[in-house]
This record gives sequence, structure tokens and C-alpha cells, in this order.
Amino acid sequence: MLFGPGVIEVTKAKTIRARRALSRNARLSNVDLGERVGLSPSACSRRVAELERTGAILGYRAVIAPEARRGGFTVLVAVGLSEHTKLAQEAFERAVGRAWQVRECHNITGTVEYMLRVEVPDLAAYKAFHAEVLGVIPQVRQLTSYVVMASPKDERG
Repeated sequence: MLFGPGVIEVTKAKTIRARRALSRNARLSNVDLGERVGLSPSACSRRVAELERTGAILGYRAVIAPEARRGGFTVLVAVGLSEHTKLAQEAFERAVGRAWQVRECHNITGTVEYMLRVEVPDLAAYKAFHAEVLGVIPQVRQLTSYVVMASPKDERG
């Protein structure tokens, strides 16, 4: 037997540590990543290439400050639709897909159909977005806004 039962667990643990390290800082060199997870730079390079090949790593991106992308004022918006049909959902998703203010749109379970994360410069901009964008989408029945005061944990990166 080439590998004992513990070798596979160690390999998995190193892969998990590598994923975590890269999710925090995708610009780590293979040398730095290897030091953090206990692998040589070449082994790290192979491990990262395998994670990319298998789709575990979907891509790399820069994290832009909300203020630099016309954000800074964040609101979570619960959206209830007037109809529970596929056509209504598709029309709503197309409408919010065109709105630069909507950073995330999640189809959820519960008393409403969607939760949006909206980023705008300030309250006045949110009021305009609420009235002029969300307020004119025909499928919208109900909107409940939750202004984000702080995000003590945010791993979206």
C-alpha cells in the first residue's frame, strides 16, 4: 500500500488550507502559499492548477471598495412578487439584472421571493432607486428595506 489512511486526510487538509488562504488573498505566490499550508512551491502550483481544473476555484478578482464603485450605503431589500410564476420571476430577474445598484440578487424561501443587496452612495440615492427602479417593476408586490449599519463578518471578498 503506497498511502496509509492518514495521508489522504493530510492531503485533504492541505487542500482545504490552500483554498482558505487563496480565498483571503488570491495574489499569494506559490512560495508564500506553500509556507502557509506546508507544501513546496511546485506542489502548491500543482494543487492550485487542480483546483482550477476541477472548478473548485472559479476565478480571481479584485475587491473594490464600495465607495469606489458608487456604493458605501448598503441596503438589504426583501422583495415579494405579485405572482408566483416562472414568467414573473424571469421578468423581475431581468429588471434587477439591469440595475447597477443591485450587487446581489438571491431567490429565497419564506414569505418573500427575493433578497437583494443594494449599494448606492447615500440615502437619497437609495430613495431614488427604491421609487424609480424597484417601484416601477410590475411584478413587485412588496418591498422591505433593511439598512446595513455594519458588517462585522463579510467573507464575500
